[in-house]
Amino acid sequence: MSYFSEREHGEQPRESEAIGEGAWGGIQALIRSRVEDGSFGATYPETCHDGAGPVGTDSDSLARAVRAEIPTFSDPPWFDIASGVPGTLDILDLVEFSWRTVSKPIKGGYHSYFQHHHLSFDIDAGRDEFREAVNKIFRRNGLVYELRKNGHIERLAPPVLREVLTAAAFHTGDSELDMMLEKARRKFLDPDIAVRRESLEALWDAWERLKTLNGPNKKTLFPAMLDKASGPTSPLFRDALEKEAHELTRLGNELQIRHAETNREPVSQSSHVDYLFHRLFAIVTVVLKAEGRGW
Repeated sequence: MSYFSEREHGEQPRESEAIGEGAWGGIQALIRSRVEDGSFGATYPETCHDGAGPVGTDSDSLARAVRAEIPTFSDPPWFDIASGVPGTLDILDLVEFSWRTVSKPIKGGYHSYFQHHHLSFDIDAGRDEFREAVNKIFRRNGLVYELRKNGHIERLAPPVLREVLTAAAFHTGDSELDMMLEKARRKFLDPDIAVRRESLEALWDAWERLKTLNGPNKKTLFPAMLDKASGPTSPLFRDALEKEAHELTRLGNELQIRHAETNREPVSQSSHVDYLFHRLFAIVTVVLKAEGRGW
């Protein structure tokens, strides 16, 4: 459900990578409410003293499980943490952990002596409701993350790439190239900047393989691919494609993309990853579609 401001002016840009105090407070409150209403009781149940089944969440067991899997959270993360806002990746791990263990509690019989209801659980409904609530927090705070239906958080691609990368299924006719492109796509959408940098290596490897799809002699066969991509009536565009192809090959060799020598300049910023990935993906798309090897 959208807010009035979004209906009037559209959503705010999803550009922020760091989860700040406001969004973190919202995620804390969301998890706290699920602890209190018993939503984690299917996985970490507080059981009726008469042995009649779950009646809520065993918050101590849940906290220990979180601490074991995400050691940063030495205190239960649904309480205020003295050290302030945790690291973004730790928060995203917590969201994924919560999605895996949350359910929708359904009240059954009332136990009057202990004054509680016995609970059953709808796992799918609980996960869907949790995912919708988390994604609203991400959206309202302009964060570049989305919790998907499979419980994985993905980083949203820049708007110009978002739709094509989200729905991409590569069928180029070369299974190795398909795997390289899918590896690049998957890593590019990862929230971790270290993994996102690895997407460039996968995409540059795909670029080198693309040049030999029509045969091993890429010095003669790849220019023919560029000819086909530009067409006979666009000599300026053909010249631009060739210059871009040479420049991208040079960047792949001289930046720390395909080579890790200490004299190579590292790709250090997330926006630089976006720029380089977008630039190479654009020419890869143009060449593959001209070859009839799209997706």
